[in-house]
Amino acid sequence: MALRLPGQWVWDSWFVFDGQKHHAFYLQASRGLLDPNRRHRNVTVGHAISNDLKSWTVVADALAPSESPAPDSWTTWTGSVVRDEAGLWWMFYTGTSREDAGERQTVCAATSPDLITWTKVTNLPVAAADTRWYKTLAAGFDNEPFRDPWVFKLPGQSEWTMLITAGSPKANSRREEAVMGVAKSKDLINWQIQAPLGAPGQGFGETEVFQFEIVDGVPILLFCCSSQWISDERKAAGEIGGVYSLPVAVDLSDVDFKRAVLFPDTSLYASRLVQDTDGGWNLIAFLNNVNGEFVGELCDPIPVTADPVKGLVPKV
Repeated sequence: MALRLPGQWVWDSWFVFDGQKHHAFYLQASRGLLDPNRRHRNVTVGHAISNDLKSWTVVADALAPSESPAPDSWTTWTGSVVRDEAGLWWMFYTGTSREDAGERQTVCAATSPDLITWTKVTNLPVAAADTRWYKTLAAGFDNEPFRDPWVFKLPGQSEWTMLITAGSPKANSRREEAVMGVAKSKDLINWQIQAPLGAPGQGFGETEVFQFEIVDGVPILLFCCSSQWISDERKAAGEIGGVYSLPVAVDLSDVDFKRAVLFPDTSLYASRLVQDTDGGWNLIAFLNNVNGEFVGELCDPIPVTADPVKGLVPKV
């Protein structure tokens, strides 16, 4: 059954396999808020464990906002988890603070020996937008998008790569400013911000919740975009936003979001590619709006494969 909590809405999620069990980390907020739009500023990171990606056991929450002043004093948003060479788990997540009215997003980090107890690293944030390439408050913009860090190693590389939701300061339109932020690190704590991949004017105002995987031999970039942030051209083609995939070169040398393909089920949002214990690829996302109402639960795994042109497709 899907991960549905009676007392909380669940939305963005990220997953890791510890060798025996699957761990889901997810954003959650009390249904007692009544208005689901309030969930974004009243959020913690929940944690559940599963043997099969279908039946989940909820355990202690992983993260909550820090006391002020801190870059995550207001929210702890979407992230990813990796394990370093010494066996220590690292969670990278998005922080916003009360000190700047939540308008600046930065990348924060915490570590854990067991995926259960997390300790935030000192000297947060570990990565932030660079005004040379990205929108920042310091440059006069009214918000600073730099969120949803996806950390991994590209094939054949020893250093870590971080993909980040970001905005270009050179866009002509708010609905065309999306770029994919990039940072590199050798040790997971010291990050060098690099120029973005993709470019403004490629059809999206926000490209959220990135993930890179090689699915059945096809390198795939996964992301999502809601209806208010897709271009007029895509709207004219009948798109309403949702989960998108983009076949790319294995070294990410050809990122062009104009080639992104919308996944057929548009009720899903903020999806993740997760391998089951048999090696098959599955899409897990949260159910967004169904019949005009926000659902706020994770779907059951959807078996998928990839096509070099069509991107991610349901497996039949």
